[in-house]
Amino acid sequence: MTKHKTYFNWSTGKDSALALYHLLQDPNYTVEELITTVNSHYNRVSMHGLRRELLVAQTQAINIPSSFIELPEMPSMETYEQKMGETVSKLKENGFTHSAFGDIFLEDLRTYRENQLAQQGFKAVFPIWKRDTKALIHEFLDLGFKTIIVCANSKYFNEDFVGTVIDKDFIDKLPKGVDPCGENGEFHTFCFDGPIFKNPIPFSIGEKVYREYNTPKTDDSVCKGDKYGVWYCDLIAE
Repeated sequence: MTKHKTYFNWSTGKDSALALYHLLQDPNYTVEELITTVNSHYNRVSMHGLRRELLVAQTQAINIPSSFIELPEMPSMETYEQKMGETVSKLKENGFTHSAFGDIFLEDLRTYRENQLAQQGFKAVFPIWKRDTKALIHEFLDLGFKTIIVCANSKYFNEDFVGTVIDKDFIDKLPKGVDPCGENGEFHTFCFDGPIFKNPIPFSIGEKVYREYNTPKTDDSVCKGDKYGVWYCDLIAE
């Protein structure tokens, strides 16, 4: 049986980790590269605000080759699509045919990804698509994954929320209307241990900061509206 040569769009968070876990169990695919967008201005993972060195430590522990898509501080949609297109073109030259994501239920985002990839003959794969998000977070924990909240939308959370390690009581404490997996961009996480890692990622908790942004014109927008606020918890590699 021929396996589909696949790259995984790695965000560093829990949904990526669980989706990758399931894809690695699927005999139809071989995951041969992890791709992550990085904010070159801050040298951190886009949206999550995670230091690059922790991303590197994480992908090394997963033991799959990785590479970065370097983006400016606030990329336009045109810049984002240009950078993504260049990356996908190079992957195609290297025999890749499929691209995998940790998305769960955002239909417009899935359609966007599929349409963009189809332009270069790629097929998109969504290993945890349409799964119940409450069930997903329980499965994630039951498998032995560990994750910490690195940023959160200030519409729902204050600074006490970031820096929290997710446990089984987590769902019951969430504000009404917040998805258990933060699929609408309510919060993002850093996965630091679990069955896909050969070792846990050591880190310490640093400063918590608040930043306000104009809503970016990309598919990765945190929320709808002209401005939004985000609480970040800096994690420091050890």
